Amino acid sequence: MKKKLPAELWDKMHYLFRDFNDRMVHVMLCYDFEIDPEILKTVLICFFEKAPVLHAAFIDNKVMPYWEVKPYHIDDMLTTARVDDLEAAADAFLTQYIPPESDLQMKAAVFYQDGRSALCIVENHMCMDGGDFKYFLNALCKAYSGYDLQRLSPVELRTGSRKYTAVYQDYSYTEQRMAKNLYKNVCAKDDHRFPFTRDSIRDTSFIVRRTIPASRFDQIKAAGKRRGATVNDMLLAAYFYSYYELAGCGEEESVTISCAIDLRRHIRDTGGEGLTNHTAFMQCAVPARGKDVFETLRYVVASSERYKKDKFMGLYGLPLLNLGYSILPHAASEEIIKIGYSNPLLAMSNIGILDEKALALSGHEPTDGFMTGAVKYKPFALLSATTLRKAITLSMCVRGNDEDRRIVERFFDLFEKNLDTLSAQDGDPA
Repeated sequence: MKKKLPAELWDKMHYLFRDFNDRMVHVMLCYDFEIDPEILKTVLICFFEKAPVLHAAFIDNKVMPYWEVKPYHIDDMLTTARVDDLEAAADAFLTQYIPPESDLQMKAAVFYQDGRSALCIVENHMCMDGGDFKYFLNALCKAYSGYDLQRLSPVELRTGSRKYTAVYQDYSYTEQRMAKNLYKNVCAKDDHRFPFTRDSIRDTSFIVRRTIPASRFDQIKAAGKRRGATVNDMLLAAYFYSYYELAGCGEEESVTISCAIDLRRHIRDTGGEGLTNHTAFMQCAVPARGKDVFETLRYVVASSERYKKDKFMGLYGLPLLNLGYSILPHAASEEIIKIGYSNPLLAMSNIGILDEKALALSGHEPTDGFMTGAVKYKPFALLSATTLRKAITLSMCVRGNDEDRRIVERFFDLFEKNLDTLSAQDGDPA
């Protein structure tokens, strides 16, 4: 096994994000049986050998950073405990931070209570994004089941390149030349921010969640379809309208929310790719709040459609980032990129569906679960969404205080109210 791995473009970019968030991706999956820790350990050991970046320390030598593969003990990666409150134990575990220079870039825990289990995992976004983390979880659960039920060797995990250039491989020669010349900077330029309290050294990390019941999913989807909107558009419209109400900004002010885009849309077959990042952002903007949430939705749909018509969606700025990291030593490159990069103050990542069948462990499908993005440092805010069994879990990870928690809870109250209005059977005519 190689002792050193190259730091890829998105590894470096997420390392740069250390000033804005903790870079952790979090997941919790709940089951109605007790997970076998020894089977889980066996699978994880096999997977870590297949993906050495998960047990490698990020070395920032200021010139050309790299990953140094490290030895590890599985008990340092996976812990188990019997607890009195699964959710409280999960929240305490999930809000931990893994420094990039650590020997392990992923930590897992299984908590047990009354015959139930909660599998919790935290991983460094520098290693992989939500898209590949979902793949990793599906592969983990499949390997667990195969090893438990049939004693199959748990080694089926993708390996291969982690380079960002995979997004170009399926384009024609002419299209590749066009895509590799998209130097336009598409960073967010909006100064609107979530109304958090001032940053304090006493702030701590927390996760606030709100679940939209499965019984409402089909109604939301059908209401969106009547208006030419996707479920993602419906969530985004509720986000915009709720933000206007929460922050008290002027109704005629334009607001922009950065939305995560999975760049795997440009890759026909990811089977040969290693665990990595392929995520960029598009800027969804509304010119004003709108007279009601239905007009806000129309603004959102119009903004989204402009991006969807572009075959190079999400690829703008990648050549510029690559140039920035290529022409100078890493420390100097970071300073140059910081000048042109503007981290979005308001963002949303719809991570998508968590497939309950793919996440089954030995025939036991998860009864509940969610995935969420990094803990943001004020004033930055990220709304994450995942869907499991048609239940949509909204989450925000914040480093803040009790008042900030109340602000997020108030935002979710407004969000639910506005989503109810959008999806009401007797709402605004299509």
